[in-house]
Amino acid sequence: MSERRAEELGPVPGPGQGADAHAGDGRPLWAPTRMGAGDDGAPRGAREQDAPRERRRGRHDRDTDRRGRSTAWSWVRETAIILVSALVLSLVVKTFLVQAFFIPSQSMHETLVENDRILVSKLTPGPRDLQRGDIVVFKDPGGWLQPVVQPERGPVGEALNDGLTWIGLLPQDAGEHLVKRVIGLPGDRVACTGPGEPVTVNGVPIDEPYLAAGSQPSEKAFDVVVPEGSVWVMGDNRQHSADSRYNQGRPGGGSVPVDNIVGVAFVTVWPVDRVTVLRNPSDTFAGVPDPS
Repeated sequence: MSERRAEELGPVPGPGQGADAHAGDGRPLWAPTRMGAGDDGAPRGAREQDAPRERRRGRHDRDTDRRGRSTAWSWVRETAIILVSALVLSLVVKTFLVQAFFIPSQSMHETLVENDRILVSKLTPGPRDLQRGDIVVFKDPGGWLQPVVQPERGPVGEALNDGLTWIGLLPQDAGEHLVKRVIGLPGDRVACTGPGEPVTVNGVPIDEPYLAAGSQPSEKAFDVVVPEGSVWVMGDNRQHSADSRYNQGRPGGGSVPVDNIVGVAFVTVWPVDRVTVLRNPSDTFAGVPDPS
């Protein structure tokens, strides 16, 4: 019986090899070794299971970084596209359809006052002809305007202002443009005999409800026939308007070439309390016949 037990339990320690005997690495000679352990003591199988998880985590982090960079770039690209599209649209609208101007003087009181912002339709003159009573913005035919000293903005501010004005995001200043009302069309005879008398167009006196309070039709006598390709313009604030009457000694005899007209003002958009549609006073000129 004792021998059979010895075979089952393995060799009996010899002299000096008692229960406290150890191998060279400090481990009891009879202690079992961990199969498959690596240098760090972790089971090789566990390390092999952790490796795919670490690789997946690395791929996930890289994918997250890529998606973050892609999202940021997409936002920048879409913002740039929107801004460029808005600028191009503004330039197209300003060039062919509508342009903004601001009013610098009192010559059109009370219809328009200083610092009003107006929108001008550039479809006229063009597909739709000019009419008597239209409020038009036109380029100075030559010598109508006195030089205006602009405030110093500095080179950067000046470039920015010019760029935004050219694109159409800022209203055009009055440096070389004027705003008046069309009274006579090509071929019309426009006249007034002096203070207290009405203006006549083709012999018909006109009632002008748009005149500024206290203004008279004209304190200056005149009698002209509007040349072909031009119009006769006057301000609504007659005693404070250097209009066609006061430029008869200049080229064109005071009339404005149609080619100089930027367009017809159709609405006041600023300030908010002065937002108004600028309607043509058609009744004023309803009885005026065509020029003979």
